[in-house]
Amino acid sequence: MYFAAVEMYEISKVSEALFTSYVLLRKTQSSVSLRLTAPFQRSRPCGGRKERPHPYIGKEIPPVKERVQKFGRFLSGMVMPNIGAFIAWGLIAALFIPDGWLGWWGPAATINSMVGPMLSYLLPILIGYTGGKVVGGQKGAVTGALATLGAIASTSSTMFIGAMICGPLGGWCIKKFDQKMEGHIPAGFEMVVNNFSVGIIGGILAVLSIFAIGPACVKITDVLGAGVSFLVEHSLLPFTAVLVEPAKVLFLNNAINHGVFTPIGTAEALEAGKSILFMIESNPGPGLGLLLAYCVAGKGETRSSAGAAAFIQFVGGIHEIYFPYVLMNPIVILGPMIGNIAGIFTLSILGGGLVAAASPGSIIAEMLMTPKGGYFANIVGIAVAGAVSFAISVFLLKFFGKDASLAEAQAQVAASKAASKGQAPALESTTGAEVDIKSVKKIVFACDAGMGSSAMGATMLRNKLKDAGITGIEVIHHPVSEIPGDCQIVVTHHELSGRAAQRAPQARIIPIHNFMGAPEYDALVDELLAARKGSAAPAAPVAAPKAETPAPTQEDTLLERKNIVLNCAPVTPEEAIKACGRLMVESGYVDEAYIQGMLDREASFSVAIGSHVAIPHGTNDVKPLIKRTGVVVMTYPEGIDWNGDKVKLVVGIAAKGEEHLEVLGRIVAIASTDEDTDKLVASADTEKLFKNLNGLA
Repeated sequence: MYFAAVEMYEISKVSEALFTSYVLLRKTQSSVSLRLTAPFQRSRPCGGRKERPHPYIGKEIPPVKERVQKFGRFLSGMVMPNIGAFIAWGLIAALFIPDGWLGWWGPAATINSMVGPMLSYLLPILIGYTGGKVVGGQKGAVTGALATLGAIASTSSTMFIGAMICGPLGGWCIKKFDQKMEGHIPAGFEMVVNNFSVGIIGGILAVLSIFAIGPACVKITDVLGAGVSFLVEHSLLPFTAVLVEPAKVLFLNNAINHGVFTPIGTAEALEAGKSILFMIESNPGPGLGLLLAYCVAGKGETRSSAGAAAFIQFVGGIHEIYFPYVLMNPIVILGPMIGNIAGIFTLSILGGGLVAAASPGSIIAEMLMTPKGGYFANIVGIAVAGAVSFAISVFLLKFFGKDASLAEAQAQVAASKAASKGQAPALESTTGAEVDIKSVKKIVFACDAGMGSSAMGATMLRNKLKDAGITGIEVIHHPVSEIPGDCQIVVTHHELSGRAAQRAPQARIIPIHNFMGAPEYDALVDELLAARKGSAAPAAPVAAPKAETPAPTQEDTLLERKNIVLNCAPVTPEEAIKACGRLMVESGYVDEAYIQGMLDREASFSVAIGSHVAIPHGTNDVKPLIKRTGVVVMTYPEGIDWNGDKVKLVVGIAAKGEEHLEVLGRIVAIASTDEDTDKLVASADTEKLFKNLNGLA
């Protein structure tokens, strides 16, 4: 990694890197979906021979920034949850090492004895545990910690990199094992298999780590250390700012700081008592200089707001607050960039550095992490970075600055931040296009698969519109990827709002948190009623007389008696989903791989839809694994803690078409509130549920 950086940061190429960074920031001002089109297609040879088209032509692929952000989230996601432990280690080291502030105190030597074990054992195991949990849940966390311990035991070197490998590897191994064993564990042996699988797989990985992963990581650490030494010896370390500053504005700062600088800097601090790497990204000086420049050379709103932003950035350590000011005038990124170069150069000369990571990057955190005798160097380094950034930014604003919208830039930053975390942009309670409420003819409920929660929500709103006497509005449900272009209102889960807005830019988007009993339904009905007051309600479309639908028979029921399981003991949401999936597999509704699609659906956002009801079902990607439509029902009288929601009725769904909607409609009718569901579950018997939900009662 660092050898590649060396080539990039050679002085002869600095100007090229500056230009590239500027262009990249300009491109972020207009985010567009990237598609592989003509430039990626090979032209047909003169002889007329057909060339095989590129496998990705016509397919939407994630932009490079998005893929880098995803990898960055993965790296920093292992370190950031444990950053408090890094800070604790740094404070104890700064205070109680022999040269520390309290090194003279009698008990200091005893307290200092924690420093080594924390660095060698605690911090790597925490990283490995967290990495395993991200990939494989709680079992993956334990397996990842065991694998990490093997890497630690193989060497005296600090195993941060080993932990970042062993943790996810342990989580992946246990996850794959669980997938293979799904449906093959005899009843009553689940705990035995779960415990022994973690022990056996974790033990094997620990031994493997001793002989393979640990030694390999030592080599990697040596290479990275040599790379850092090379940069320092050749005075190239300051030029890391050429990428660090633009990366911060693109929300890659956590990946760089906590995924790269923190692990390497911590190992360096153990040897030298401090590390300059902790200050490359966290230095508050460059951002302060930029914001002060806006106070002097900015215009209108930007000038008046920059002072408060400077205080928040410098004292509070919230660097994101200056990102909109960069995006308004991308060329000003040169100010913080060159300012940081000057700051790092100054710190290198004066011997500056911190004992541990400063998080957040405020002047307070920087001073707390400064070792004894290091205040002059660090303060001067921060001051030089701020002064250079200020001078260059003022010049750029006076001659190249433009009066742009701060609000638009802030909105862009918010969207970029959400994207960096893999989330949909934050939306208001109602957003999207402006729609004439009087002209609404079609309302779409959208979820990931368009099979369960959206169908329930559509049924509830349809009933509310009917009760209110509102006619002429079609209420349908669809997967979020298939929202029709003629709808005027889209109701969807708040985590899918961004995708819905992209799919239906012409529609008003109403984000909700659950599909059962959402207050937004009543608000929408009231709004529709108010819009129709004083004007004739649109006439209901004339439809041809419907042929009477024959009552269902016991032979064509979607819910079979054997798939009604009552009075289940409380379990985790994951276990409840797997239990539903196994019933579906045993009944011939789905292939076994459909269960993983159900778990993936829950991982995206909860299938608990309110009113103490959950509707597990697969994602849109696993619909081909459905053999035939079927429903399973399980009751949990004591309730399940479903990620903060209580669930007592679990309805698993596999639907090839629309046959299941009648069952869902009947659930809405008898379990529309928490109280309704509680009564239903408390008094449930197999025959009663069988008849009620199949429409046989």
